[in-house]
Amino acid sequence: MTVKRALLSVYRKEGLVDLAKGLVARGFEIVSTGGTADELQKAGVPVTGVSKATGFPEILDGRVKTLHPAIHGGILFRRDKPEHAEALAKHKIPGIDVVVVNLYPFEDKVSKGAPFEEALENIDVGGPTMVRAAAKNFQHVAVVVDPADYVLLLEQLDRPDGIDAASRLYFAQKAFRHTARYEAAIAGYFAQVEVRPTGFGVAESDDVFPYRLGLAYEKVQDLRYGENPHQRAAFYSDLGSTIYSVAAARKLQGKELSFNNILDLDAAWRLVTELPDPACVIVKHNNPCGTGLGSGPLEAYDRAWECDPTSAFGGILAFNRRVDAATAKKLASVFVEAVIAPGFEGDAKKLLAPKTNLRVMDMDTTGIHKVTGFDLRRVMGGLLAQEWDLHHLDRQKCEVVTRRKPSEDEWKALLLAWSVAKHVKSNAIVFANATQTVGVGAGQMSRVDAARFAALKAKLPLAGTAVASDAFFPFRDGLDEVARAGATSVIQPGGSVKDDEVIAAANEHNLAMVFTGVRHFRH
Repeated sequence: MTVKRALLSVYRKEGLVDLAKGLVARGFEIVSTGGTADELQKAGVPVTGVSKATGFPEILDGRVKTLHPAIHGGILFRRDKPEHAEALAKHKIPGIDVVVVNLYPFEDKVSKGAPFEEALENIDVGGPTMVRAAAKNFQHVAVVVDPADYVLLLEQLDRPDGIDAASRLYFAQKAFRHTARYEAAIAGYFAQVEVRPTGFGVAESDDVFPYRLGLAYEKVQDLRYGENPHQRAAFYSDLGSTIYSVAAARKLQGKELSFNNILDLDAAWRLVTELPDPACVIVKHNNPCGTGLGSGPLEAYDRAWECDPTSAFGGILAFNRRVDAATAKKLASVFVEAVIAPGFEGDAKKLLAPKTNLRVMDMDTTGIHKVTGFDLRRVMGGLLAQEWDLHHLDRQKCEVVTRRKPSEDEWKALLLAWSVAKHVKSNAIVFANATQTVGVGAGQMSRVDAARFAALKAKLPLAGTAVASDAFFPFRDGLDEVARAGATSVIQPGGSVKDDEVIAAANEHNLAMVFTGVRHFRH
């Protein structure tokens, strides 16, 4: 059947005029609504308004305009059913063969604090209805919701046999994802709405978890395999998030990312962005095995590598400053799987280019970034949701519980050790000096074993180091271990029934000890 009619109604206007002109050139009549029709008319594209097509005006302040049999009959018309053709002919409804619709970004409006009534009016009804109708009838109607697919649509229309089955299915799959994301955003918003004496509004608390959690993610890529070769895997991005994340990184070179690469890049990036100085973090198996601070990225890298060169081999590196040529030259001389940074200088890119397998991830952006959504963990048969651990320690709110107070150098070491311990698998003990980690004890079943393991792993001197514990010391034995290893200061949450015993032990060893009142378990 010759395609003759297309319905265009879009919020995102990029590429709209070129698409419409392409459709007209291919013999289409364009039917359009509101702002889309205005845009096309200004560009000189012939367009029929929806009211003219339906013979019925827009009513209720625009709430009802496309909800009409003349529109939905044309979209839902099955070309393989003669009775459908007869019904449309009887009611003089022409078929609609292409539907190009994308929806107002409701989540953008509510994220900017729109009042409830304004948010309510920005819930699109006609748009999702048209998209779903066209996607349901995808075997006969092409539905496009992404401007990135306009070129593909025009190319498919130029085929002798028209749009092929694979493209029709692709368009429909994307359309249903588009409406699913939209409905999930609305459902999530309404989960936070409460009744007030003056009407309705969003609850002040930001820890509201919806009764039904709708998730909307878009596939970035298939992966070679998961954690192990016998597991299939894929990478999805969170469409509703503006987080400064690995999902937003641009790969400049290197092999395809693996499942484990992405996990380690995420772990490294999240830690390095919490550190204030030029910093480098090296992650191996989702734990930071080396963290260094310096006057620039090279010095930070050298200090991170010194912590545990054996574990650093084949690791994932993250920087919180642009990588310069001197740092790139050093990186080119060792084996690492991937490096992520907020930009790479031109000479640095040239020096890394010969390392064709090295994955170089660029996070060079000046946008404003906000962490959204929940930290989600799958379990068999269910899903755990929690807030992201975004706590940043305020030194002024810490309590020194020992007779001796930390020196300024000890404070620097304590704060570094604490920042790193937050990102180490529990139970976690971290030894550090003022500029680098010295020993990392990760994932042990007892805290005293974590302390012993951290000291055992140390390649640098432990004398005079600070120690961070991600949770309280349940007994004095762990405190005795770190003192025996050479630590002179400790930072921990406190809160154990044995706190008095642990404080007494610290005083016996002449340690300075600080309580934060905050725990950072990471399972």
